Amino acid sequence: MDLGIAGKQALVCAASKGLGRGCALALAREGVHVTIVARGREALEATAAELGKVSPRGTGGTAIRFVAADITTAEGRAAALAACPQPDILVNNAGGPPPGDFRNWSREDWIAALDANMLTPIELIKATVDGMIARRFGRIVNITSAAVKMPIDVLGLSNGARSGLTGFVAGLARKTVQHNVTINNLLPGFFDTDRIRAVVGGQAKSRGIDYEAALAERIATIPAGRIGDPEEFGAACAFLCGVQAGFITGQNLLLDGGAYPGTF
Repeated sequence: MDLGIAGKQALVCAASKGLGRGCALALAREGVHVTIVARGREALEATAAELGKVSPRGTGGTAIRFVAADITTAEGRAAALAACPQPDILVNNAGGPPPGDFRNWSREDWIAALDANMLTPIELIKATVDGMIARRFGRIVNITSAAVKMPIDVLGLSNGARSGLTGFVAGLARKTVQHNVTINNLLPGFFDTDRIRAVVGGQAKSRGIDYEAALAERIATIPAGRIGDPEEFGAACAFLCGVQAGFITGQNLLLDGGAYPGTF
């Protein structure tokens, strides 16, 4: 399927690795000009080189840019928007806050989680949505978490911050869609990323079992019987960014291999 977005401009956050990288790859394959942002320059350079290779327009036909910056800071957002001032596609993403017991979290811990996983996406939406409205095309995808649907007790900081973003988007998405600007959330479950490996490793250590045993236990809870591939996550993101998805807005698309047991 041709998604009809070749030549569009995309800003993809936290895109040097994991799910953000999967989204950037999928968009580059559609011929989108992609600007990727992350903190680590070395991984960014490697990913940017790969994006140029997968584009059907060729390295010379598609603009691939990278910005080494912390998107959760005002300075980082300014640098990202300077590199891609008028994105048609915005993929919001940032690393989740650490796990723990809520009794040990300070006000500063909560503010940091809200800054990264709620307020940063809102600031980027605020900076870009009016331009999308003026151009009569915009696709905003927020990478949140399956924990929005099925909270994880040790990830309370993430549960709270991402749910706050979800509530905000639910209202705004109904206002922008009349201008062909959609806003949706992708909720990843158990995908093969550094974040998930770290979480499983921490759980294994706390329980005194090896990593492979802890990993096998998690996979056993997934009806699909496997871990998700970041590139299949990226494909879902690219579809939501396509012209065919203009009637989808304010939705929370869960990608978890069937792990969530609910009907709704």
